[in-house]
Amino acid sequence: MNILLVNTLDRDGGAAIAASRLKTALLNLGEKARMLVACKQGDDLSVYNAAGTLPYRSSWLRERMGVFVRQGLSKAHLWEIDPASAGVDITSTPQFKEADIIHLHWINQGFLSMRSLRAIFRSGKPVVWTMHDMWPFTGLCHYAQECLNFENQCGHCRLLRRQGEHDWSHKVWQSKARLYENASNISFVACSKWLAELAQRSSLLDRHTVLDIPNPIDTTLFSPTSKTHARTQLGLPTHKKLILFSAYNVNTPIKGFRFLREACEMLIREQPALRDRIAIVCTGRGAEQIGSDMPVELCPIGYVTDPKRMAQVYNAADMLCIPSLQDNLPNTIVEAKACGVPAVGFAVGGIPQMISHMHDGYLARPQDAADLARGLRWLLTEADTDELARLNRTAAVSQYSESRVAERYIELYRQLIDNK
Repeated sequence: MNILLVNTLDRDGGAAIAASRLKTALLNLGEKARMLVACKQGDDLSVYNAAGTLPYRSSWLRERMGVFVRQGLSKAHLWEIDPASAGVDITSTPQFKEADIIHLHWINQGFLSMRSLRAIFRSGKPVVWTMHDMWPFTGLCHYAQECLNFENQCGHCRLLRRQGEHDWSHKVWQSKARLYENASNISFVACSKWLAELAQRSSLLDRHTVLDIPNPIDTTLFSPTSKTHARTQLGLPTHKKLILFSAYNVNTPIKGFRFLREACEMLIREQPALRDRIAIVCTGRGAEQIGSDMPVELCPIGYVTDPKRMAQVYNAADMLCIPSLQDNLPNTIVEAKACGVPAVGFAVGGIPQMISHMHDGYLARPQDAADLARGLRWLLTEADTDELARLNRTAAVSQYSESRVAERYIELYRQLIDNK
């Protein structure tokens, strides 16, 4: 089979990483897999540019400016909504024409517009769409949080300056409804059971197949190594317990860093001696900008693009803290588990699918800093470290290995091609 994976970028962001890993896994299983992106970042010869830097930047700017103006020149929620009003046509590229199957991933922010998607669906080629957030089945937003309007027809959108029954979110919802109505040979895939359940409740996808297949991971690269060596290589403290926080942008409110800060403050108030015994390792854009009022030592590493370096970061840590307010199936948890590192996080989204409470990690009540602090304390002072490492490594290899995930996708591809 000739498989074309489509994602806005090839390196930045969780979806880009997941799509790239799947491409590699498919190649390793003997399939012909290529990746088409809006703007190529790396030097992988199996990744191709659909637009190039300047055309993509122009498309991205037109769409963002449209959102900015429509929101009354306010930056509020600028990155939380996507109208898919600007994009490029990929159906004329050689990679698209040669493909037997089109596998969409995250295609927002100026890459594929509604018109672009319509051209893809009308091409007659079978399509798989892996959903890395809620956007494919909402009007505008990537994460609806407490809003359930997507179950009906969207409207009265909490993110819009002008809200109403027939607001912008409702109009985009209508565009998607028309788009999907004539898309017969398409399967939607969620990266978590949580997202699959939400998608099945959406009025947009009630007539379409929705499956759940996790993101793949290279369990050879992400594997346990010496903590002392990893810390020495990264210049991190060797005598402290290290709590890892990792996000594409650490200051994005939905990632919940403020809850980790508050939980650490609670720990220090209860046990002042912990102030000199723990530190937070922070990776992601904006890590260096976190205030100096942290209750414990902060070790910012910045945004890490090299997978080998990221594997070192996991192995340096004693635990991962993921206090997201809403999330799908975070790569960070899977990568940490593969390195034998337990996680503590809020029981939201797909996270409960990945952490077994007080077995291989800790699930805290959503947005409850006190319970998050209890989880950190349990991992720091009570849990069996060696047993946690064994349980997490075993789970990662059995559920998320690249070959296992790729095999599930190949089976789906063949079914769609047979039904063509």
